[in-house]
Amino acid sequence: MQCTNRIKEYATLTVLEKVIYITAVVLSLLAGTHSFIPMILADLLGKGCALLYSIYQCRDILSTKPAGLQVSLKEAWANISVGIKLMFANIASMLIIGFVRLSIENQWDVATFGKVSLTMSVSNLLMVFIRAVALVMFPMLRRTNSDKLSGIYNTMRTCLMIPLLGMLVCYYPAKVILSAWLPQYADSLVYMALLFPMCVFESKMSMLIETYMKTLRKEKWLLLVNVTTVSLSVIITLITTYWLHNLDLAVASIVFLLAFRCVFAELLLSTVLDVNVKTDIALELALTIIFIGASWFVGGIAGLAIYAVAYLVYLFIKRNDVAFVLNTALRMVRRA
Repeated sequence: MQCTNRIKEYATLTVLEKVIYITAVVLSLLAGTHSFIPMILADLLGKGCALLYSIYQCRDILSTKPAGLQVSLKEAWANISVGIKLMFANIASMLIIGFVRLSIENQWDVATFGKVSLTMSVSNLLMVFIRAVALVMFPMLRRTNSDKLSGIYNTMRTCLMIPLLGMLVCYYPAKVILSAWLPQYADSLVYMALLFPMCVFESKMSMLIETYMKTLRKEKWLLLVNVTTVSLSVIITLITTYWLHNLDLAVASIVFLLAFRCVFAELLLSTVLDVNVKTDIALELALTIIFIGASWFVGGIAGLAIYAVAYLVYLFIKRNDVAFVLNTALRMVRRA
């Protein structure tokens, strides 16, 4: 459904699965059940109903005449060879942060781990919307002429990074609201200053770089980037958690690792697209460092002012790119 651009059916399928799961879980809780088994059964029920719905929606494909054995085996091998690279790349991607979280859980108490997890959950909540947009972009890029991919990349990059870097300003009101709502977690929300920028790098990676790598059939590169980063994650985590036993450095390493992965992957991608992104990468890293420094060491209105000024300087430097994107958007609106 995703690769054939049947996004509406895919969205309905996803919503159906979650609604059935939530409904079954709520009913089991109202019945007084305190076991995890009904939750697993509810998950299976939701996925089973979603599978039946997807079979019905794709009945035109499933009802076609099967291909010959030789053709099928060749197609299966091609799919497996690509899919297994993506599978290991996704596993490595999860382990980048997962190994750090497991080490924090192992070296500190449950309360400390819970506070760090809360901050990460707030950051991950923003990623849900970004990944939803990435689902729509992949089939669009697959149908685009390869000669136009470089120009589209620069435009999409500008459209993505400017609002993402501007979104970091939301850290300051978010911290105030969450501190008032969850006062017992107020001291741990300081880690949002370190973890909020991970949304910038994760968003660019999942929405732009990974999508382009899949479009250009560079699954090997994606695997290389993620395996290299998870190897670096193991080394840094062993140093920060087991040797230095420093929670601040352990949390900060998450942003460093995601930034490293994003920069490494984009530099590889730029060699294929023949685009120069080194200046943009340097500006984005500088802005991220200013945000972390202003939020962690200064904070409050002064920290907000420092980052706001830095962001305005960034917009001034990128004024030509911003003007180009705005003019392109206005022309598209007028045509519509």
